Amino acid sequence: MSGNVGMEALIPIVNKVQDAFTQVGMNSVIDLPQIAVVGGQSAGKSSVLENCVGKDFLPRGSGIVTRRPLILQLNYVEKGEWGEFLHAKGKKFTDFDEIRREIEAETDRMTGSNKGISDIPINLRVFSPHVLNLTLIDLPGITKVPIGDQPPDIEFQIRGMIMQFISKPSCLILAVTPANSDLANSDALKLAKEVDPEGIRTIGVLTKLDLMDDGTDAKEILDNKVLPLRRGYIGVVNRSQRDIEGKKDIKQAQAAERKYFLSHPAYRHLAERAGTAFLQKTLNQQLTNHIREVLPSLRSKLEQQLTSMESEVKEFKNLGMSGGREDKSAKPRMMMQMVNRVTHDFEEMIEGGGNHVDTTSLSGGAKINTIFHFRFPGYLNEGRLDEKELRKEIGFAIRNIHGVRSGLFTPDAAFEMTVKRQIETLAPPSMKCIQQVSTELHEVIMKCIDKIKNYPRLQAEIDNLVSGYLRECETHCREQIQQLVEVELSYINTNHDDFIGFNSTAKDESVKDVQNAGSESQQQKDVSKQPGRESKSKLIKKGWLSTTNVGLTKGLSREYWFVLYTDALAWFKDESERDQKYYLTIDGVKMKSSEEEEEGGGLFGHRKFKIQLFHPNARYLFREYRELTLYAKDEDDMEDWRASFLRAGIYTHRSQMDMEDLEDEDHKPKFERLFEDPQLERQVEVIRTYVNSYMAIVRKTFKDIVPKHIMCLMVNKMKVFIEIELMPSLYGAGNPAELMEESEDEVRRRQELLGMYDACKDALKTISEVTAKTSSTPLPAPVHSNNHHSAPSPNMNASRMPKSDSAHSLSQSQRSRPPPDLPNRPTGRSAPNAGATF
Repeated sequence: MSGNVGMEALIPIVNKVQDAFTQVGMNSVIDLPQIAVVGGQSAGKSSVLENCVGKDFLPRGSGIVTRRPLILQLNYVEKGEWGEFLHAKGKKFTDFDEIRREIEAETDRMTGSNKGISDIPINLRVFSPHVLNLTLIDLPGITKVPIGDQPPDIEFQIRGMIMQFISKPSCLILAVTPANSDLANSDALKLAKEVDPEGIRTIGVLTKLDLMDDGTDAKEILDNKVLPLRRGYIGVVNRSQRDIEGKKDIKQAQAAERKYFLSHPAYRHLAERAGTAFLQKTLNQQLTNHIREVLPSLRSKLEQQLTSMESEVKEFKNLGMSGGREDKSAKPRMMMQMVNRVTHDFEEMIEGGGNHVDTTSLSGGAKINTIFHFRFPGYLNEGRLDEKELRKEIGFAIRNIHGVRSGLFTPDAAFEMTVKRQIETLAPPSMKCIQQVSTELHEVIMKCIDKIKNYPRLQAEIDNLVSGYLRECETHCREQIQQLVEVELSYINTNHDDFIGFNSTAKDESVKDVQNAGSESQQQKDVSKQPGRESKSKLIKKGWLSTTNVGLTKGLSREYWFVLYTDALAWFKDESERDQKYYLTIDGVKMKSSEEEEEGGGLFGHRKFKIQLFHPNARYLFREYRELTLYAKDEDDMEDWRASFLRAGIYTHRSQMDMEDLEDEDHKPKFERLFEDPQLERQVEVIRTYVNSYMAIVRKTFKDIVPKHIMCLMVNKMKVFIEIELMPSLYGAGNPAELMEESEDEVRRRQELLGMYDACKDALKTISEVTAKTSSTPLPAPVHSNNHHSAPSPNMNASRMPKSDSAHSLSQSQRSRPPPDLPNRPTGRSAPNAGATF
């Protein structure tokens, strides 16, 4: 172990945090200090890693072998040697050949068996008394030519994968280059220089020193004279292919490596700072010092991450579910909290307010309010007969009541029969209102219980209980509304203060005056459109609609801003209402609405919601158009506009009766012949006036009383049930421990969250203990070019070198000064630089 024990304690903690983040897919949340091993194919990366571990455990072969990043976490232990994979929790691999096979199998599982690559890492932890605490990332070798299933851009994919790791400021770069190739062409150094131009994070490793041509050596490079790095180069000698195939023991190979450096005339002066053992110690010291350098930012990020998890972890702990274990006695308490959350959310969505307000569409209480006060009045008007149909119905009633006699007086039975038929038409829109409110309440419930989806049995039970109670409330409400209709039918109160009675001639005349005034008002335009003229029209609705026949090429559509009044429809270029396109009076206009599917329907088509306005007698509606076709954005929008048109008196067009019922043998309409009798025509007109007066009273009553019934019998009862009766019903439905059974995803997510939380806490605790008492050597100064500075002296740090090296240094020429020592490693003579600064 190195001397910086305090800092070394951080490495296992950082590894633990890294594992926790990897499990939940949050590797990019915090850039943890680590060492990435970069190099070309067959540069010797795998051999360097195996030498650090002291075991053969990495896949080998021709071409690209490392096809997924391998995060290798080395952990020092006093006894035993084994490995653990993050994807195979709880399993110890004591056979390192089995570790190799597991890496190959896990790689093939993600990438296939034909040389594909993936950037999803494999996490392997190795415990051994022969290693120092380190975190290394083995990245795929840089390749140029795709093979097997590899894509044509394999070079760029591998390059991008490598850049994901080495571009992070917290990552040290171990650039592995074979000594028997030109250093200037090193792919590893080229990539390192792109992300670390000053060489602050780059450590050079030279492999295959023993394979160089006779008469050549890498002394100049190892002395940091060629392409110098601030952290310098370390030479290693790996096993040959023959040694690997012959299963040569790594310990024997390291002994042979030591002998090679001591015996080679070019390397014996740096034998103490070369080889696998020195590389391992240096990487340990460099990583611990690097962790110390990034401690402030690492502490800040860990604190932020801890804060973001605090509330959820606190909830788990309050429920006795920390440490990955569940306290069954806490499940009833947890169920109560879940029900309280559902109750609170339901109350918020119905009454409004809260912190989470939907800004995209109406929902909950706002949607119910729209149904009550906007859609329902339109639905009530939908069943109204137009004046022509009403007069015809009254005429038939009067003639049928008189029978074979000619009546002298207006029969009140005709009035009562017509009114009752009109009252019966109020039941369907009332039931439709109940249905829409019930649907919205159910949607609110589903949104509330969606937040407890991690407890599927509890969610299903709440849905079952609440939905069942909602159906009961809906049934009871329907019965009450139907009873309300029957109450209205049971007694026609012609003495109502607002009704124009049979004996009130003055009132009858006043009604005619009002009707005449209303007819005149329908011819008036909005005051804002005709300044100086007083208008009695009222605004009903504004909004965007599309149309295809307002001066556009056939088949094209365009959106306009439509404004609907009680007597007219106007449309503008935009909502500023400055550029008016047209102003249409709606007297006598009818409508029909439908859904149609666009061309190319089926799987790729979509529905269009259409409303058509037209005159029943086929006369021009505006300009040269006989109809106006409007398109709403969705079904809800179409329903809103349809209800608005009904409120404005634009009723749905009804098909005519069969011709044989409508015409006699002379092909003259029968109902027109009825009114050839002036006395009958007067009676029809009187009853029509009374029917309209009485039905206005009834509709006003329904507009008021139906929403009140729905609120009392459905909305308020649902609130009381969820708040008071839901919890006892859940206890009666089953065991709370069974209802609170979590989904597998939730158990896994909770365990991972708690693991990550504990890892962050341990890391912060260890960081707080690592203070100034831990040693750290400053980073070496930049290496300058010979073109600007004289060569450094090799004797600068002779007093701090081993005696043998020091004596040898003193015998060297004094023509240069070496660069500063590398951090926390045995000092030796560093040769002058040669080449550009890195």
